[in-house]
Order: sequence, then C-alpha cells, then structure tokens
Amino acid sequence: MSEHYRKIIHVDMDAFYASVEQMDNPELKGKPLAVGGSEVRGVVSAASYEARKFGVRSAISGIQAKKLCPDLIFVRPRFDRYKEISKKIRKIFHDYTDLVEPLSLDEAYLDVTENKKGNPSATLIAQEIRKRIFEEVGLTASAGISVNKFVAKIASDYNKPNGQKTVNPDEVEAFLEKLDIKKFYGVGKVTAEKMYQLGIFTGYDLKQKTLEYLEKNFGNSGFHYYQICRGIHNSAVKPNRKIKSVGAERTFGENLSSEIFMEERLQSIAKELEKRLQKSKISGKTITLKIKYSDFTLQTRSKTLPYFVSDKNIILDVAKDLLYQERLRNSVRLLGISIHNLNNEEKTKTDLPQKSVSVQLKFEF
Repeated sequence: MSEHYRKIIHVDMDAFYASVEQMDNPELKGKPLAVGGSEVRGVVSAASYEARKFGVRSAISGIQAKKLCPDLIFVRPRFDRYKEISKKIRKIFHDYTDLVEPLSLDEAYLDVTENKKGNPSATLIAQEIRKRIFEEVGLTASAGISVNKFVAKIASDYNKPNGQKTVNPDEVEAFLEKLDIKKFYGVGKVTAEKMYQLGIFTGYDLKQKTLEYLEKNFGNSGFHYYQICRGIHNSAVKPNRKIKSVGAERTFGENLSSEIFMEERLQSIAKELEKRLQKSKISGKTITLKIKYSDFTLQTRSKTLPYFVSDKNIILDVAKDLLYQERLRNSVRLLGISIHNLNNEEKTKTDLPQKSVSVQLKFEF
C-alpha cells in the first residue's frame, strides 16, 4: 500500500503585534518596541525585531525589558485591531484552500495538497501567499513547507523574518537529524534539559534511542518523540479546531494584599468570561483560578462541577471559594479565571495517537 505525501504550509506572521503597531504608527518604525506591560508594571506580550536584538522577548517583565533596552518604547495592546488584521490574512488563506487551521491570530497551518489554484507546488503557493499578505495587508510573514505539520512548523522559523523554507520529502530525516533538540516543536525547556542529561542533543541522537528507552524515560511522550525524529507526524490540518478553554485575566496597577479587593476584581473578570463563553456558545465544568504573585510565581486552583456552567454568578462563587481555599503566599499582581472541560469536547479516533508507519512517495514540492 502507498500514499502520497501531504503538502503542508505553516504561515507565521513576523512579530505580529509589534509589526501592526509599527505599521499603524510610522514614528515607531525601526525602533525597539514592546507591546503590553510598561516599565513599571506588566509583562511583555510581543517585541519588535529591533527590541529582540537586546534580548527583549515575550513573557518577561516590563522592568527587565527596560533594563535590557533603555530606549524601549511600550505600547498598549489593541486586540480588536489585531483580530481585524488577522481576518484579512485568513481570507487570503481561504483563496487557496479551505483546510486552514489557525493556531492563534498570527499563525496557521494550510493543507494545499489539493488547492483551489490547481498549483502542484506548495513552495510557490507559500511565496504567493506571503507576497499577497505584504501587498494587501502591509506586513511580512514567514513560512515553512513540508510533508506534515510538525516539520512545517519548525521550518517556518528557519529563515525568519520575511523568509520561507521548504523541507522536501527526501530531506525530512536529514533536516531533523541536524536539528538541536530544543528546536523541536513541543520539546519544552524542562524536557530539553532532561534530554541533554541523557546525551540527546540533536535529532540524530534522539533517533538512536529505542522506543522502549524513550517510553521508560519520557512515559507516554516517548512514542511521540520516537516518531517525530523520523519525520512521522500524522495529525491532519483541522479547519474547525475545538476550543479547549476560555479565560479572562487582569494585571493590577498596584499589588493587592486584601482578598476583599480581589473579590471586586474577580467580579469584572467573571463578567468578561461570561461574555466570551456566550459569544462562543459554550460552557464548561472545570473552573480554574490563576494567581500571579508580586514575585511572579504562579499558582492555580481548580474545582470541577457536576454540570456545565457559563453564568457569571456561578463562576464568581466558585472563584471566590478557590480564592479562600488557602492563604495567599504574597501580594497579588494578576488574577485570572478560566473554564475547561467544555461541552464542545468529544474524543474521536482521529485525535488519538496512531501507531503506524508512513509509506512515502516523491512528488513535486
């Protein structure tokens, strides 16, 4: 039995939030820019490439970012604007295929094995899409092209910004063998450190380990690692990707020490969460309270109800219970409420890992 390779493109916008801000405000072009946070409060959501040269990146504090780059300019995020731009970009994607799986506002997978343009070359389609995004939207994008989502995702980061890389079917294994294990999508910092300790530094090193060895050291993930270093990843591009959780959170202007003040904040967060749930027409059973302390340590507390909820009053009651579940460790800079275990979740056979071997044929890429 044989099967054709799929032709998958991963499109990733370059420094999306920061690039939108620079596009809308020409005075910011060419300057180090951070979206989100400030030099006093908050966390960096995105950084321009000019800021990244100084080591500024997402998820670091505004204070740390300013130390790294004294000339850094902070701007508040405008998510409505980012969504507006994202819709324009997705409209371009759908001119080529309906098999579009958005991962976030600024990236998506496209399956162009069969496409609306009848173009047999995924590489040329990616070039055309990037050109159109630049001409019609005014922003640059990078792309990775390969036989599956895993390799395409890694490849899209290869020639950033404003570039693309194609990993042809007969190049996949050699490409992965040379790659540092920390660049494998899905291998986080902790797992990478563990692999380094086991003498696994590259895809080649990972490939030398038996399935039994990997399952012994990495549990259920062992089979996944065994497959991906061989370029096997059978997950299809899913246009209707199910939402797994919905949340809302607030970073405060000043750290809060009193639960009474926190209750007031939880009220507005629960109201916002209800609004988002109603917009998505979903509800959930598991409510999680997220607490970020003034020293940036994070704590979550969860409770699962026997029924689905989306009502702000019920969500607020549960969040308050979780707040008083145990004493707070420190003053609090951020609170968030999220809801999981949603009524849109259903496991299908295609979602489960399949132990299978790919038989691969060559075709024009």
